Amino acid sequence: MSSSLATLILSSLFIVSFIVLHLFFPCRADVGTAASYSPPYLPSKCYGTEATEFPSSNLFAAAGDGIWDNGAACGRQYLVRCISAEQPRTCIPDQSIQIKIVDYAATAVSAASASGTTLVLSDKAFGSIANTTAILINIEFQQ
Repeated sequence: MSSSLATLILSSLFIVSFIVLHLFFPCRADVGTAASYSPPYLPSKCYGTEATEFPSSNLFAAAGDGIWDNGAACGRQYLVRCISAEQPRTCIPDQSIQIKIVDYAATAVSAASASGTTLVLSDKAFGSIANTTAILINIEFQQ
């Protein structure tokens, strides 16, 4: 077998493998940061004073500039998990939550524990995936 034929076969196998892996194992998660915020949560940029729009589970968040999208983020739901933090053992292992965007972080009534984050999670949401003494965590999230 000539070396050019072997190279062609290997290249073809690589391309086919790449396509198959992306079709059957899509990876669509993004990485960002999250802070927390405490009540009061109303009024919110998305729903004003309408508390019925907030999930009864209290798993919600304010969107940071990176995902706010001029308000289009309102109502979006994300699967979120803590992947790391400055302090070891901050993240709750193998714990993911589904949150709903209800506010814009830059105009939220309550101050976030850290500014400039991708998401600002409600106290309940933050405590569901990380130790509540943390100020900032690194997260993986997907819509």
